[in-house]
Amino acid sequence: MSELTHFDESGASRMVDVGAKPVTLRRARAEALVRMRPETLALIRNRQVAKGDVREVARLAGIMAAKRTGLLIPLCHPLALDSVELKLEFADEQTLRIEAAVSTHGRTGVEMEALTAAAVAGLTVYDMCKAVDRDMTIGPVRLLEKSGGKSGHYVRSESSEDASHQ
Repeated sequence: MSELTHFDESGASRMVDVGAKPVTLRRARAEALVRMRPETLALIRNRQVAKGDVREVARLAGIMAAKRTGLLIPLCHPLALDSVELKLEFADEQTLRIEAAVSTHGRTGVEMEALTAAAVAGLTVYDMCKAVDRDMTIGPVRLLEKSGGKSGHYVRSESSEDASHQ
């Protein structure tokens, strides 16, 4: 198990000093699933939600959230992002799958930015559709892949979901 780097020797919270780390290309992908009634998904698919095009508003919300992650997560470094992309696809008749991909050339990774983008896009879907379906659920929100930096390349395996929750 790695040590928790956001605490100093006395247990006080701190922002990790990344000043000596090399600048490398950092990438991360994360996803969020939004489950809803089939009728709600049909409204989204057919662009019939009264508040507008749910997928496009959620995409913009996710991009904006990735850019503001350092303001939302207390010990997260504010980063200059090279790119943020969100894909919203219909996984089945009740599930909207949101995938966020973020990259930067920097000294620390962009996992939190990708996770924040996916989560906020999911929350935006909920906000836009809550008038017709308050039973929607968001989750899991999870990291799919990260690369760059000394910890190397990580890709979520199907078995990692089960192993991390035992």
